[in-house]
Amino acid sequence: MPITRPNADQVLALADSLGMTMTPEEAGSYLKLMQANFDAYDTVDALPDFVPPVRYPRTPGYRPVGEENKLGAWYYKSEVKGAPEGKLAGKTVALKDNVSLAGVPMMNGAATLEGFIPLADATIVTRMLDAGATIMGKAVCEHFCLSGGSHTSDPGPVHNPHKHGYSAGGSSSGSGALVAAGEVDMAIGGDQGGSIRIPASYCGVYGMKGTHGLVPYTGVMPIESTIDHTGPMTANVADNALLLEVLAGPDGMDPRQYAPEVSSYTEALGKGAKGLRIGILKEGFEIPGMQSAVADKVRAGAARFEAMGAIVEEVSIPEHRLTAAVWNPIGLEGLTMQMMFGNGMGFNWKGYYDVGLMDAHAAWRDRADELSKTLKLSMLVGQWGLTHYRGRYYGKAQNLARQMKAAYEAVFASYDLLLCPTLPCVATPIPGKDAPLEEVVVRAFEMVSATSPMDVTGHPSMSIPCGLVDGLPVGLMLTGKDYSEATIYQAAAAFEAEGDWKSF
Repeated sequence: MPITRPNADQVLALADSLGMTMTPEEAGSYLKLMQANFDAYDTVDALPDFVPPVRYPRTPGYRPVGEENKLGAWYYKSEVKGAPEGKLAGKTVALKDNVSLAGVPMMNGAATLEGFIPLADATIVTRMLDAGATIMGKAVCEHFCLSGGSHTSDPGPVHNPHKHGYSAGGSSSGSGALVAAGEVDMAIGGDQGGSIRIPASYCGVYGMKGTHGLVPYTGVMPIESTIDHTGPMTANVADNALLLEVLAGPDGMDPRQYAPEVSSYTEALGKGAKGLRIGILKEGFEIPGMQSAVADKVRAGAARFEAMGAIVEEVSIPEHRLTAAVWNPIGLEGLTMQMMFGNGMGFNWKGYYDVGLMDAHAAWRDRADELSKTLKLSMLVGQWGLTHYRGRYYGKAQNLARQMKAAYEAVFASYDLLLCPTLPCVATPIPGKDAPLEEVVVRAFEMVSATSPMDVTGHPSMSIPCGLVDGLPVGLMLTGKDYSEATIYQAAAAFEAEGDWKSF
């Protein structure tokens, strides 16, 4: 069907919106010259879209309620069986609801996207199914993934399996809760400011944010390409390493991937911690809101590594505090441009564009009042930076990100890993339905400065459970140089082998 052509008056309006002055006569001339370009649009419109094939049967599924969804962690259930054999045979998986599963609804936590159904599977979905996994459905995530708490999703809050009424963390809230509750073996999370590691810490599971670009993001709704990560959340280290083996590697469609270095991560398990050089990151214990009991548990975890034969020493990276600040222009201006104005895809990159998502997500402009308070705040800051300062702070922050990365790399020249608390606190109460704006925002962002630096630098970083405070899990974070996931797994497995973390 031919695309709609503008008339001369509409060309004048277009020119005005671009700051151009044009007479009606000029507009008419330009309109004639525009027709050949629109003819090319007609050709593109008539061609079938080039979409990755879907190989495994599934049904749209259903939205579970009541006892079947007592944590509020499921968005949709739809069982998709993978290959009969493979590394993940017998393993069940939940997908964060920003991951495309063809034929099954995806709303990314937001009512403005409700009703959207992807046509293709994300690359990581195909890889898991090819490896024999059974996908059980879609886990609730926070409203367009803009919260470290679990209270902003339009389907409703997600409850912590350890204490009902308390946060499961975000934005991969349902993923963390379902793994911790034993409803699935594995889950996929996403991490732009900490959204794998935050729910892993709050729920007491293992969450790995691999090196930026290690895992293809194709088919996952982006926030901002330079900080987008997706990866595994599991109940044990072995499953985490196994799942990353399946997920990792280039797919030829994701511009975030720069010749990623892939390893056999499960081979690192069982090597022990003896001889590893671990730096206790001083600034990681100085995050605002740091609870002394949390810091004590993590320091006790560091002592366990030392008792296992690791060389454990305190190190300082003053830039760590600055890296959290650098995240703000990148994250906020970037999400405003790519996720929102770019209709969920953005521009200027080669790969697979989900045009159906672009069409569906564009509807937010007519329903902006329905956006979450956390997204509104993020967009207000981002738009001010874009319009008032021409995006210069986004550009400067990206320049500074290289400097921040170099500061960490200098330490990795002497140490294998950095160790610090994943978060400054244990899970907090879920705000009430009519909670004031200030409480909603604080509960969403109070912990992000602890995890966001590793999204800016792109280094691999994993949260592992290391004890309980008031019955709620504490996370210990291990971070390494680029593509050192195997070393992180080596240390994490040694720590896990020391005993039940709940008794630490």
